[in-house]
Amino acid sequence: MSGAALGLEIVFVFFLALFLLHRYGDFKKQHRLVIVGTLLAWYLCFLIVFILPLDVSTTIYNRCKHAAANSSPPEHSNITGLLATATPAPSPHPCFKPWSYIPDGIMPIFWRVVYWTSQFLTWILLPFMQSYARSGGFSITGKIKTALIENAIYYGTYLLIFGAFLIYVAVNPRLHLEWNQLQTIGIAAANTWGLFLLVLLLGYGLVEIPRSYWNGAKRGYLLMKTYFKAAKLMTEKADAEETLEDVMEEVRKVNESIKYNHPLRKCVDTILKKCPTEYQEKMGRNMDDYEDFDEKQNAYPSEKSLVKLHKQVIYSVQRHRRTQVQWQILLEQAFYLEDVAKNETSATHQFVHTFQSPEPENRFVQYFYSPTVEWYWECLLRPWFYRILAVVLSIFSVIVVWSECTFFSTTPVLSLFAVFIQLAEKTYNYIYIEIACFLSIFFLSICVYSTVFRIRVFNYYYLASHHQTDAYSLLFSGMLFCRLTPPLCLNFLGLTHMDSSISHQNTQPTAYTSIMGSMKVLSFIADGFYIYYPMLVVILCIATYFSLGTRCLNLLGFQQFMGDNDMTSDLVDEGKELIRREKRKRQRQEEGENRRREWKERYGHNREDSTRNRNVHIDPKESNFSEMSTTRPASKYTRANNRTERDRIELLQDVEPLDFNAEAFTDDPLEAESGRYQPGGRYLSMSRSRIFDDV
Repeated sequence: MSGAALGLEIVFVFFLALFLLHRYGDFKKQHRLVIVGTLLAWYLCFLIVFILPLDVSTTIYNRCKHAAANSSPPEHSNITGLLATATPAPSPHPCFKPWSYIPDGIMPIFWRVVYWTSQFLTWILLPFMQSYARSGGFSITGKIKTALIENAIYYGTYLLIFGAFLIYVAVNPRLHLEWNQLQTIGIAAANTWGLFLLVLLLGYGLVEIPRSYWNGAKRGYLLMKTYFKAAKLMTEKADAEETLEDVMEEVRKVNESIKYNHPLRKCVDTILKKCPTEYQEKMGRNMDDYEDFDEKQNAYPSEKSLVKLHKQVIYSVQRHRRTQVQWQILLEQAFYLEDVAKNETSATHQFVHTFQSPEPENRFVQYFYSPTVEWYWECLLRPWFYRILAVVLSIFSVIVVWSECTFFSTTPVLSLFAVFIQLAEKTYNYIYIEIACFLSIFFLSICVYSTVFRIRVFNYYYLASHHQTDAYSLLFSGMLFCRLTPPLCLNFLGLTHMDSSISHQNTQPTAYTSIMGSMKVLSFIADGFYIYYPMLVVILCIATYFSLGTRCLNLLGFQQFMGDNDMTSDLVDEGKELIRREKRKRQRQEEGENRRREWKERYGHNREDSTRNRNVHIDPKESNFSEMSTTRPASKYTRANNRTERDRIELLQDVEPLDFNAEAFTDDPLEAESGRYQPGGRYLSMSRSRIFDDV
């Protein structure tokens, strides 16, 4: 089994990172370099988290071998001296190789490649790719130039931090600059910045994750929060639509002014390719390619202004598409939560959906997840499961906070993580060691990474699921992961006392710690910042528990969900009305489809017969005879009846009942429900106030 566990985890982590990236990114529309760069960053960071427990178990085994080799009894001349100086009886649990043992020499090389590759990505390549992907340039040279200018201040800040550490080492007479020490200074600078951000994110996740599951058991709370999100998302959706229309109006003007033989026409065509299909068709119909441009009569935009417009088009189209998708997903969540609230009082214990899923469900899943099973899970078991999970996660959070405040104490050992690992080390239970290490570091990673996925910096950084994350946010998340993971792992090794700089023991370090070098080069960092700064997690946990950040954002004008706020109540009522309106609209659509289906099944054959009879040629001579025939009244009645039925069917197909309480976007050229372009009405115009006229 030597190296087999390492190989299996390498493959498993790759598919895990690929799955998560597929959930948030769009492989078809985004650039391949963006996908590859983000995937590599996520993969390397997840790899460190999954492989580190194997490194810990291998290190414990190597320590056991080293202790056994140094404890062999020396040779003495007399038996008495031999018995007096003999070591104690051997342990009942002798050293044996763990099932996941990794041969010597592999882990240092592995960690060196993983660590320095991730650092190259986060400090050099990903920031450059981030500016390159967001640039509106029309050529590779122009995008590279823009990326270099934007990152000049970015790189200058890091050089300033590294230079400060370098000056400190140069001024200190007890220290001599060597390559290993210079490398340690760079690692210390990166880990200091990462640890500063790590404690902030960890303090939020330790409280918010258990609380989110506890609140998840409250159906009323979830429904009110969904209504609140609906009101906010509708405002954002309306703003995104208006921004898109304004940008498309600018594109239309540029498209009409710059003709086919203008030198900048290629730039305009590039911009048009980024526009939605409906706008492209509209602009194509209004384009007069036979007209030549005249530099004297018209004032044409410059290439710099086209670059700016190109950047605005990319941003507005992405934001508009994201809000449309999120609105549909939020509607499904709201409808489902309302169904759960209605089915809780059901006497039949059968879960009934208001709207059936249009796509056919898997028969295997449908057989086991029947309406009865769904009712017991959604209405009875899930709330209790969430409560139990919230209690377990709260216990883990308390253990982490206690260990963060006491991990520097080695005598006695107060860190609970170190106590668990040392107890397992005495019996050399490697399975328990790896499971305990994995659960511990996995929980820390979930608290930190989930906060990264929840953070939203206006519309510049936002990880949206269902393939709605833009390239800028994906690359930025890769940068954050690469900066947070190394200090996270060092913090975990300090909590378990596997780091010799924390435990102050002359023991064999882990392979991961060995590539970091000795932090004693910077004593004020190793003995000060790394020890006492993690204690601030207590203050951050208290602030998160009392929602101080949410209250501050609410006071600054950023609307947040707070149960004891008038603004929150107003938005909840507004969102409830929006969801109710969307439900009525969908019910009318389903009723119309059902009526059309019934009419087609009932009168479809009569309609075909009447159509076939109209196409038959009737001789004029025979028509006079048919009028005198006794069957004339019956045929007349039949013809009139078929025509009436045909008119009713056509009316049902083309017209839907009016609802004056429903919202109507008559001026919107893009209808989210139908997905069709509407040529009528004013082009690219929409008033923000009209959206909320009937709220």
